[in-house]
Amino acid sequence: MVQVYFMDTQIWYAIFSTLVGGIYGACRRLGEIRTLGMLRSRFESLPKAFNDHLIPNDSKRRGFRSAFSSKPYKKPEDGKEEDKIAARFAQIWNLIITSFRQEDLIDNREKDLLLVPYCKDREMDMIQWPPFLLASKIPIALDMAADSGGKDRDLKKRMNSDPYFTYAIKECYASFKNVIYAVVVGPRERDVIQKIFKVVDDLVAADTLIKDLHMSNLPTLSKKFIELLVILQKNNKDDLGQVIILFQDMLEVVTRDIMEDQLTELLEPVHGGNNRKHEGITPLDQQEQEQLFTKAVEFEFPVKASDAWKEKIKRLHLLLTVKESAMDVPTNLDARRRISFFANSLFMDMPKAPKVRNMLPFSVLTPYYKEDVLFSSQALEEENEDGVSILFYLQKIYPDEWKNFLERVDCKNEEELRETEQTEDELRLWASYRGQTLTRTVRGMMYYRQALVLQSCLDMAPENDLMEGFRAADILSEESHLLTQSKAVADMKFTYVVSCQSYGIQKRSGDARAQDILRLMTTYPSLRVAYIDEVEETSKEGEASKDRSKKIEKVYYSALVKAAVTKPDDPGQKLDQDIYRIKLPGNAMLGEGKPENQNHAIIFTRGEGLQTIDMNQEHYMEETLKMRNLLQEFTKKHDGVRYPTILGVREHIFTGSVSSLAWFMSNQETSFVTIGQRVLANPLRVRFHYGHPDIFDRLFHLTRGGVSKASKIINLSEDIFAGFNSTLREGNVTHHEYMQVGKGRDVGLNQISLFEAKIAYGNGEQTLSRDIYRLGHRFDFFRMLSCYYTTIGFYFSTMITVWTVYVFLYGRLYLVLSGLDEGLATGRRFIHNDPLQVALASQSFVQLGFLMALPMMMEIGLERGFRTALSDFVLMQLQLASVFFTFSLGTKTHYYGKTLLHGGAEYRATGRGFVVFHAKFAENYRLYSRSHFVKGIELMILLIVFEIFGQSYRGAIAYIFITFSMWFMVVTWLFAPFLFNPSGFEWQKIVDDWTDWNKWISNRGGIGVSPDKSWESWWEKEHEPLKYSGKRGTVLEIVLAVRFFIYQYGLVYHLNITKHTKSVLVYCLSWVVIFFILLVMKAVSVGRRKFSAEFQLVFRLLKGLIFIVFISTIVILIVIPHMTIQDIFVCILAFMPTGWGLLLVAQALKPAIMSVGLWGSIRALARGYEIIMGLLLFTPIAFLAWFPFVSEFQTRMLFNQAFSRGLQISRILGGHKKDRAALSKDDR
Repeated sequence: MVQVYFMDTQIWYAIFSTLVGGIYGACRRLGEIRTLGMLRSRFESLPKAFNDHLIPNDSKRRGFRSAFSSKPYKKPEDGKEEDKIAARFAQIWNLIITSFRQEDLIDNREKDLLLVPYCKDREMDMIQWPPFLLASKIPIALDMAADSGGKDRDLKKRMNSDPYFTYAIKECYASFKNVIYAVVVGPRERDVIQKIFKVVDDLVAADTLIKDLHMSNLPTLSKKFIELLVILQKNNKDDLGQVIILFQDMLEVVTRDIMEDQLTELLEPVHGGNNRKHEGITPLDQQEQEQLFTKAVEFEFPVKASDAWKEKIKRLHLLLTVKESAMDVPTNLDARRRISFFANSLFMDMPKAPKVRNMLPFSVLTPYYKEDVLFSSQALEEENEDGVSILFYLQKIYPDEWKNFLERVDCKNEEELRETEQTEDELRLWASYRGQTLTRTVRGMMYYRQALVLQSCLDMAPENDLMEGFRAADILSEESHLLTQSKAVADMKFTYVVSCQSYGIQKRSGDARAQDILRLMTTYPSLRVAYIDEVEETSKEGEASKDRSKKIEKVYYSALVKAAVTKPDDPGQKLDQDIYRIKLPGNAMLGEGKPENQNHAIIFTRGEGLQTIDMNQEHYMEETLKMRNLLQEFTKKHDGVRYPTILGVREHIFTGSVSSLAWFMSNQETSFVTIGQRVLANPLRVRFHYGHPDIFDRLFHLTRGGVSKASKIINLSEDIFAGFNSTLREGNVTHHEYMQVGKGRDVGLNQISLFEAKIAYGNGEQTLSRDIYRLGHRFDFFRMLSCYYTTIGFYFSTMITVWTVYVFLYGRLYLVLSGLDEGLATGRRFIHNDPLQVALASQSFVQLGFLMALPMMMEIGLERGFRTALSDFVLMQLQLASVFFTFSLGTKTHYYGKTLLHGGAEYRATGRGFVVFHAKFAENYRLYSRSHFVKGIELMILLIVFEIFGQSYRGAIAYIFITFSMWFMVVTWLFAPFLFNPSGFEWQKIVDDWTDWNKWISNRGGIGVSPDKSWESWWEKEHEPLKYSGKRGTVLEIVLAVRFFIYQYGLVYHLNITKHTKSVLVYCLSWVVIFFILLVMKAVSVGRRKFSAEFQLVFRLLKGLIFIVFISTIVILIVIPHMTIQDIFVCILAFMPTGWGLLLVAQALKPAIMSVGLWGSIRALARGYEIIMGLLLFTPIAFLAWFPFVSEFQTRMLFNQAFSRGLQISRILGGHKKDRAALSKDDR
């Protein structure tokens, strides 16, 4: 009952967090704009929302009454103010779209469709929306007008239903007039044009345009005008003749075809004094003088092309020519998500932005160790065992971005990229921006400075420049005083420090990563790098003694450097330059490394806010624009009492599209960083810091121990202890969802398992820490329970879920073997066992991952629609998400329980590479043997015994109902690593894995032999924590192993040969048999070492004699005491777990076993067990590998997301070598 209570409370918390988190999310207006259709419908209100939130308010109210007035302040000259709003919005919007193009999320055409004119055209006096909103409107309007037959009902209906239809028509007509007037300068021609436009304007005012004009020829006029726009874009003086001809043709169409009835008096002067149809264009020198548009002086061509003019011509050409709908612009899914979220966030509740010079200064800190900085050309081309390179993989995963990249650098293929050093560097950057590299992180964080420079410029720019519509390239040139001032303000408000722990060592060793870091500092001059420098200096004692053998000692400095040369054309060598060097009392790296790496660099940061960013994160240009607003949260009391000390920020997991596993992990992590933390912050008020892009009150934490606790082992999860520390010292942690930061997660099962093991280790240490103890004492009752169920309680309940399976199976086994189960099953009082069914339902609900699915579906429903949430849930189940979550259950349980039992948690590096390679069988065995395989085999044996001794009185249906979820857990724990392993069922891979496994299991260990090279080294390392667990841990380990001996006791009395006696001698005899078998095995092992070389024949005869005796004993037992085949099978099931129990006891008592000289025998027995377990696992996999469809199904299941996007995973996994071989053959 206690176990079921723990599970039920966790289920109720999941339901509570789902409902409350969903309601809070809806109240915060999450998901109001989640599609491009919703974005288009709300785009008209974007400039106003943008101005309300992201533009500082210059007007200040005066007086006591105005301070308490609830009426909004109305500014004078609303028209002028709207123009300023539109101008500022254009600058920011175009900056975002330009960043999309630089990141290759969109191509040039999409960029043109998304850009907004930088300034309002004074001659048109209307708002100009991005072309993607107006695309295809004009071609549709032309077709409708041409087919109207003098009736305008359909056209008016379309204009009334779609406001952008009206905007497109009005803007196109106004731009048409503007272009014609700009090109034509002749007085007679301008007079005629004015008369034509006056007629059109009068008809529009009278609402009779369609009825009175012959609109069937309007497409012809449009075609001629488009040809004119193409010439104007080129602006080549040699095309003047074509311009004249086009104007004559357009005048002909207007006066003769469209407006013949309205312009009768103009026909004679226009067409040379006669009223006949013009039958072609004659050369200019043969035309009569009275005809219009015949002389070059009547045109201003080439036109004086300003930036505004070029934008106008390009925009008008797009409006007239883009015929397909812009529903899919932008086509890139990430660009759609980002632009939709940014638009949605403008309607969420956020503080008003101050001016840049008045905002709170802040810093960003990123700890770095030895991860990838920038992919080298060699690394991009290096192929794995399947012939897949990183570059090839990225080209297939991001095909649209690869195409956009080639367009941006003006290359047609990869070979052209290799021709110049500049384009090859661009290729390296493109690949690095799609991996989890330091380059990607630095680029995202330096968007802060770029955004602050532009925002500062908007704050300080004169209104005239703003209204005229300056481009960043024009007014923010290197000579601009405004640019210099804006950069100075931005540098005062923003500092970025990357704490590269080993940068000094990397420099001295010539590591390429040091050069890449220096390159980053050169690219971003305001970037600062902190590191701990280890140098050898002469000690003061040696200097004082003036001895020849001076004493050399290591001295440690905390250093901050910047790039010494920032100009790319400077011929000098690019080196770093010290800014500060602080001598340390000793080596600062005493713990896990990352906490010290952060804490030593805090002193180099500035400002009142400090954002901690991990190496696997990135930022977006549009999100950095909201940093001023977010920092203002520090000035508000969120609970009415205290100011916040940590501002929580949501994340977007950008690695979800790589594979189905990455998708599962992405959805799980997304639900935690959104709806999970939303509920933790409010109403539970137990949100801490989880290593996410939270922003610390720098001064608060600098005076209270830093942002990380650095004690080794206990502070393995160093981030959450910063949240504990902040809360214990009366801090306040909040969560804000109008800003998001990108984050990468692990994408392979082994990476994911290592990450979850690290988190489980950390939670185990938290359970043992004094911080949790103090929080539990100081919280009120409700916050205490909230803290428990959202931190260590989740892992404890997960462990309880697995314990429930063990308790249930061992309990049922006791009932079966004692005979009570038969009485309960057949007795009239116990036919209906509802409590058991309820307990099993609770266990299954937790086990299969549905507990995680509830908040996940709610968050997906909020942000992407509930129909999408339901379809995603069904698709996840089809891709075996339940298998993944059940397997993760075992990972969490094992490492959490191991930490509680023995302690000794250790950091496990997960790696952040691209995982499309095949993990070998030996690697999977090393990683999952103790956490899943051993436990899975134990549960399988219990289920088999339960069926053998209970089938006589219980039907198959009842057995399946009771044990289905447990069999599912067993199969998952045993075979999930191979099911989620790419190419896990390919025959050649199976053969290679078997060879590697045999080599690993037979290799001997020793000093310097790594665990991945020898089974002995791995086995010794696995039970190493027992050395430090103490007496309590040793006793508990032995007590847990006793279950196997009790299990043996129950089975030996149910053999056919012992069913008539209950004497204790039977159990003792079973032990005699076990020890006799072990003694025989020891004798064979000793004989192999001593006699196999010199007395080979005698040794073979001895082994043959032992085999004959064994067979004879079995035959005698079958004939005389009537031993059955089932008895033999049951004996194997009884004695094998007993031997494993003996191994566990021997490992716990290793010093005593070694003292008596039996450790070698224990190792040999353990090796035998490992071989048997390996065969049990390997045999089904090898059998399934015979069938090709199994491998095809697995590939489809693993990479379904990639298949749906048209990727060729089969080529990624194995075909690239064939392509290259064929290519090299053709070259010959």
